[in-house]
Amino acid sequence: MSAPERIPPRSVTTADPAAAVLLAEGELTVRGRIREASNAALYCTVTYEDREAACVYKPVAGERPLWDFPDGTLAGREVAAYEVSRATGWGLVPPTVLRDGPYGEGMCQLWIETAPGAELLALVDAEEPEPGWKAIGFAEVGEGRTALLVHADDERLRRVAVLDAVINNADRKGGHLLPTADGLLYGIDHGVTFNVEDKLRTLLWGWAGEPLTEEALGVLKGLRKALTDAGPLSTVLTPLITPAEIDATRARVEALLTSGVHPEPGGEWPAIPWPPV
Repeated sequence: MSAPERIPPRSVTTADPAAAVLLAEGELTVRGRIREASNAALYCTVTYEDREAACVYKPVAGERPLWDFPDGTLAGREVAAYEVSRATGWGLVPPTVLRDGPYGEGMCQLWIETAPGAELLALVDAEEPEPGWKAIGFAEVGEGRTALLVHADDERLRRVAVLDAVINNADRKGGHLLPTADGLLYGIDHGVTFNVEDKLRTLLWGWAGEPLTEEALGVLKGLRKALTDAGPLSTVLTPLITPAEIDATRARVEALLTSGVHPEPGGEWPAIPWPPV
């Protein structure tokens, strides 16, 4: 993601408890439009008391209707993805809130500065990935040639793969993965998530069919508890997604715990989003 007139965030980080208050209560100033986005996405600064940061504001009024996501809003699903990420303890989604703004209600998310040169994906002229990489599949590269698309065998990416399986992410592209200079990794653009039907589309298939880590199983058990009818996660998700989508999220968590493995492509839906980056 790129933006005009980039303003570096200051005073607030993703780990700062004040980040959510800043995003929810601060004054939004639109600085420009992020043109790569398929829906309206505005690059802003948000100011509250003595704090300021850069952020992304996506108004509901700028969303394009999707036939397969007829209920709720993309903004609501973005915030729901953040809440699930927060419940895992992994901090994979930047602080995100639903709030009013210059163009009405929308989601507001802390801007993430990415580390230059961080390599998570690659195309290689080989049949098998080298150590430290996981195969995704073969891709056409022109003139009748194919190359192997791979992603890093990185524990941060593996956590994202688990999160995506829980929220049923239909659009995990390479450009939605943001590594930072301090070694963290964030996922963004979660508007097409939580569908009641299986729509998992991702570049992170490298662990498909492999056993989930003990850490992931522990996190999933925590989500199962938080998603009970009176659980804290169910409570915060209720105004954001539909009851059927919450039930489907519970079912996905239970299925992952029962199988004990990373999901595999189902075959009824394209497994990899297009374009992949």
